[in-house]
Amino acid sequence: MIHFVQEDDESMKPPSNVKTPAQYLASLPADRAKTIARVRALVNKHIPRGYDECLVWGTIGWTIPLSRYPDTYNKQPICYVALSSQKNYCSLYLMGAFWSASQLEQLKAAFKAGGKKLDMGKCCVHFESPEDLPLEAIGKLISAISSEKWIEMYEQSRLMTKAGQAQMAKQGAPSASKVAAKRVGTKRRR
Repeated sequence: MIHFVQEDDESMKPPSNVKTPAQYLASLPADRAKTIARVRALVNKHIPRGYDECLVWGTIGWTIPLSRYPDTYNKQPICYVALSSQKNYCSLYLMGAFWSASQLEQLKAAFKAGGKKLDMGKCCVHFESPEDLPLEAIGKLISAISSEKWIEMYEQSRLMTKAGQAQMAKQGAPSASKVAAKRVGTKRRR
């Protein structure tokens, strides 16, 4: 499932009057603002059309807006990339690398090839400065998934949930697990 995890540390949320990415940057200390601004520019340079830059979960995010795709499970925009300043580091959330094994492998290979240390959670890459990141490779990864493909991936992930399975059952469609089992069975016969 594709979603964005909200941080529990209340001290790291921007002030409540911060409503835009520009206001988010202005709320940061100068050195941190410079770091976030540089990575933000990289994302903006490479983000495919169809994503909107906004504030989501207290961070700068690039999302499928609700005006385009309102039927999300949590009534929030579908986040593709996000960027935040944490207490001890910055985080670049690359949902594509969380969702796609090949994107994750490309990301790991880019860090290794660049002689850089990958400090990563499920989808968040922690860094202190832009020099900690293989920027060119990250730009390529960001540009690799169109907004149309991201919506398709989101819809597929929703079908794997109990709610998605129930919806499919109502419509008389086979469950995703049965479809997968049928594919496996077909492959074995060959």
